[in-house]
Amino acid sequence: MEIQNGIQNGDFNNLPDRHESSLIFLGTGCSSAVPNAMCLIKPSSPPCAVCSQSLSIPPERNPNYRCNTSLLIDYCPSDGKHNYIQIDVGKTFREQVLRWFTFHKIPQVDSIILTHEHADAVLGLDDIRAVQPFSPTNDIDPSPVYLSQFAMDSIAVKFPYLVQKKLKEGQEVRRVAQIDWRIIEEHCEKAFVASGLQFTPLPVMHGEDYVSLGFLFGQKSRVAYISDVSRFPSSTEHVISKTGAGQLDLLILDTLYKKGCHNTHLCFPQTLEAVKKLCPKRALLTGMTHEFDHHKDNEFLMEWFKREGIPIQLAHDGLRVPIEL
Repeated sequence: MEIQNGIQNGDFNNLPDRHESSLIFLGTGCSSAVPNAMCLIKPSSPPCAVCSQSLSIPPERNPNYRCNTSLLIDYCPSDGKHNYIQIDVGKTFREQVLRWFTFHKIPQVDSIILTHEHADAVLGLDDIRAVQPFSPTNDIDPSPVYLSQFAMDSIAVKFPYLVQKKLKEGQEVRRVAQIDWRIIEEHCEKAFVASGLQFTPLPVMHGEDYVSLGFLFGQKSRVAYISDVSRFPSSTEHVISKTGAGQLDLLILDTLYKKGCHNTHLCFPQTLEAVKKLCPKRALLTGMTHEFDHHKDNEFLMEWFKREGIPIQLAHDGLRVPIEL
């Protein structure tokens, strides 16, 4: 129960051995992040307990302070060299770098993988230059970014200067992030390798009109990261279920609201049903709104675990999970 205890106690200080792999939750919040701005500029009566707490407790000691959902994989294979693989760079990416790269002593990003092209997954692309070597003339090795063709087409409109290959005649050189765009297929049978680690795309429905990607990775431990999902296609469900291709060691799964349902995300009741159906060895939840109170809801999940037999907790920003990959 090491992971559970670390979450329950809000312990940010148990750094792993420098020769092991780990997962670092850079963000565990929804697109608007937590605290919810409206709760602070136009408080309710009584005020929102989760959001008002953010004014009195520093974010690094407040597990209810949540940036956009994002994961950093610190992959350390047998040669002992660390490779840092970032999944999603949303609107709060720079804040996450300042807070958690410095805390966990992350020196660079080696690869980036994008789940989809929504704002909370890609609007930090401009800030990639902050974690690249400085060059006023952009004379540096570009960072590989893995994404679907659909996401690439959208990003080319949002960030044309990051996609442009050559300057137009008379155009000034400006310092921008240097990116090597690499297209991946939205198919469970089309694995790819990023910084030495193999990933299997997991297409999921993010609303019935939109496909987002989760990812399966790890050989010693099978980990699935699925941050934006409302429904699992049967092919994806097979790959990550105990009764299908085999039991996951860790499932990291979306849960937006505490009650009810939503058209583009799983909410708490549906998330718990999905965990029961997929039956991983353990699960961590991400993507929460301000409806979730970290400590109170983790107490509920401890009771759920006792009934259902699957260890499950809410993750929190800054959480580092040692794991064999």
